[in-house]
Amino acid sequence: VQLQASGGGLVQAGGFLRLSCAASVSMFSIITMAWHRQAPGKQRELVASISSGGGLTTYADSVKGRFTISRDNVKKMVYLQMNSLQSEDTAVYYCNAPTQGLWGQGTQVTVSS
Repeated sequence: VQLQASGGGLVQAGGFLRLSCAASVSMFSIITMAWHRQAPGKQRELVASISSGGGLTTYADSVKGRFTISRDNVKKMVYLQMNSLQSEDTAVYYCNAPTQGLWGQGTQVTVSS
């Protein structure tokens, strides 16, 4: 498994979770990483991305100001800190290495209102 996501769970609205993605990719430090999510009945959407060095991040409008993507190139980890969670954030979250065409297995996040 090249991308292993973890950290999902059940949380009340207003709560927080931190997702982690462990990468076993040899060129991890030079590739962009991203988190996507897919809610039931909806298309998969990009949540956040981070450049290879971590200096450039992008976010979906729906999560700006609430989610933070980060990475540790030594540990080959990508994180998604999710604060002020809302029921609309309920989805399966996927770690992704877009330029490598790699996807993790997904981790379920459920926010109860």
